[in-house]
Amino acid sequence: MRQIPPLAAVRVFEAAARHGNFTRAAEELGMTQAAVSYQIKLLEERLGGALFARNGRAVMLSDLGRRIAPQITGAFDTLGEAFASVRVESESVITIAAPRTLATNWLAARLGSFQLLRPELAVRLLVSDEMVDLQAGDADIALRGAGGPMPGLCAHFLMRMPVTPLANPAFLAKHPPVETPADLLRVPRISPEDDWWDLWFCCALGDEVDRGQASGIRFDSQVLDGNAAIAGHGVAILSPPMWQSAIDAGLLVRLLPHYAHYRNSFWLMYPETKRNLPKIRFFRDWLLAEVAAAARDDPFEAFVAPAA
Repeated sequence: MRQIPPLAAVRVFEAAARHGNFTRAAEELGMTQAAVSYQIKLLEERLGGALFARNGRAVMLSDLGRRIAPQITGAFDTLGEAFASVRVESESVITIAAPRTLATNWLAARLGSFQLLRPELAVRLLVSDEMVDLQAGDADIALRGAGGPMPGLCAHFLMRMPVTPLANPAFLAKHPPVETPADLLRVPRISPEDDWWDLWFCCALGDEVDRGQASGIRFDSQVLDGNAAIAGHGVAILSPPMWQSAIDAGLLVRLLPHYAHYRNSFWLMYPETKRNLPKIRFFRDWLLAEVAAAARDDPFEAFVAPAA
C-alpha cells in the first residue's frame, strides 16, 4: 500500500511552494492563512523535517522542500491533465437514449441538422426500448414514453402518440374498400392483438365491438409492423408522426379519419443536476425547435400536450 501523507496537506504545500507565499496559497485554495500554516505543520511533522525556512513574514523552501516540490507539482500537473482530458471528452460527446421507433423513424433523420448546428459535439445515439438510468450517467438525455415528468429529472413534453390504421396503396387495391371502421374487421391486420388496435376500435366503434380476426402476422415493435405494412402484408396500427416520411412518399396511406391517443407521450428528460450543461441546453433547445416546426402541420394533435 502506498505511504502517502494526507493529500489535503500535500495540496497546500504544493500551492505554497509554487507561490512562495502562504497568503497567495490561501487565496488560491479558498482557505485562511492560519489553515495553510496548520496543514504545512502537519506535513512537516509527518515528514520529520521543515519544508520552509521562515524569516519574519517571508518564507522560502528548505532543502527538503526544494527536493520534493518539483515532483509534487509534476504529480498535480499530471492529475490535472488526466481530469481535463476526461472533462473535454465528456463535454464534447452527448449521449442520447431513445426507443427504437422514435430513434429510427423520427430522430435519426433530424440529427444531421443538429450536427451542422453544433459540429463540436459528437452525438452518440443509444437505441433501446429499455429505460436507461440517467442518474447513473448511462446517457446524458433520454427521450422516453411516459405518463409525465419523473422525480429528479427535468422533463419537456415532445409529442403524444396518436394511432390510426395505415396501409400500402397496393395492398388496399387488392382488398375490399375500407370505408368504415367495421370494414377493417374484414381485411388482414398486422399484429391484430396489439393494444393499440383495441384503443383505436374503442374510439371508433365503442366498447361492445367484436374485434374478430385472431390470425395475422404478429411483431413485437412498431418498426416491424410499419415495415410489414409498407411491404403490403396488411393494415398496421401505427403512430403517423413516426411514419411521416413513408406517408409523404406514398408508401403508406391513412385509411380513415378516426384516431386515438395512447396514454403515454414522448418526453425529453435529463437530470436536474445537468440542466445547465451547455451540451444539454444546446440539444434541448434544438429538439424543442424541431418539435415546434413539426407542430405546424399536425392533423393528429400529436404536439398538443395532454391536459394535466
